[in-house]
Amino acid sequence: MGLSQSKKFNPANLPDLSGKVIVITGGAAGLGFAITQHLVRKGAKVYIAARPIDRAEDAIKRLKAAGTGPGNGQLESLELDLIDPHFVKRAAEEFMRRESRLDVLINCAAIMMCPYQKTNYGIQDVVMVNHIGHFVFIKTLLPILKKTASEPNSDVRIVVVSSDGYDAVRHDVSLKTIEDFNPEYKDAVFPWPSLQRYCFSKLLVCMNVVELQRRLDEEGVPIIVLSTHPGAVNSDGAQKWLATLGTGFLATLATWIVSLFFTFPTIAAYGTVFAAAAPEVRAEPRKYRASYITPPTKNTGLNARARDPVAGKDLWELTERTLKDIGV
Repeated sequence: MGLSQSKKFNPANLPDLSGKVIVITGGAAGLGFAITQHLVRKGAKVYIAARPIDRAEDAIKRLKAAGTGPGNGQLESLELDLIDPHFVKRAAEEFMRRESRLDVLINCAAIMMCPYQKTNYGIQDVVMVNHIGHFVFIKTLLPILKKTASEPNSDVRIVVVSSDGYDAVRHDVSLKTIEDFNPEYKDAVFPWPSLQRYCFSKLLVCMNVVELQRRLDEEGVPIIVLSTHPGAVNSDGAQKWLATLGTGFLATLATWIVSLFFTFPTIAAYGTVFAAAAPEVRAEPRKYRASYITPPTKNTGLNARARDPVAGKDLWELTERTLKDIGV
């Protein structure tokens, strides 16, 4: 998979990104680290938003040690804890105190598969981090994104890393109450309950991409919102999931599959880097608005469930009501 992707697209051929400011969540490790490396090497100023702040600063040290050239971009850290909407809002506000523009926002951070547990706000972790935390981050940053988009020759994008797993959600999804954020999938066989919850969270992510793009289009704001599927990635998240399997046949089989078929982050990052910075996206905005980029850089489109306008509106309104109850 890695070789076929590398022949199709090369981030080294992107135009110079000097002067552009980019924020990436989850940029301190794995796929996010690779995305950051590609973009900073083209001259962009990239903020790594991560928790704790030491992780972001350590990533910056590693990136600088590896060499940020030839574009000589800049690297900055931003502390971001997506599990707490209050913290997320403060982090976005801190960024806006430090910068006067934001050209690209990349939401890459995610909980992959984890035990079922709820936050203090009554919402399961995987939904809070993957959907609600990022919802707050995007919404709080919209003023600076819109301001940048209003400037001449601007090219503002919001890129959300999702997964083909979103398409695995086959049941009807109701989004009317806070408990609709908390399906447990108890009847699924281990380790599939955690995988089903992850897929559910990624469906919410994709639905929100479509609804956000619809709202921006209604306002006449020329921001392009895209989602991407990086493929099966041998990332930190994959390794953590393997660790939960313990020992035995299933763990051995899963480890073999990951090592043989999963793509390394440097190559898996190509689709998201394309979505964030390739000139083709701005040249054909109708084609790429609310699009879904799969390896290497193919616009495959989202399924009908993710594009359902009624469900998208329900999700947006439920998320806003939930945040209002939380006090955000």
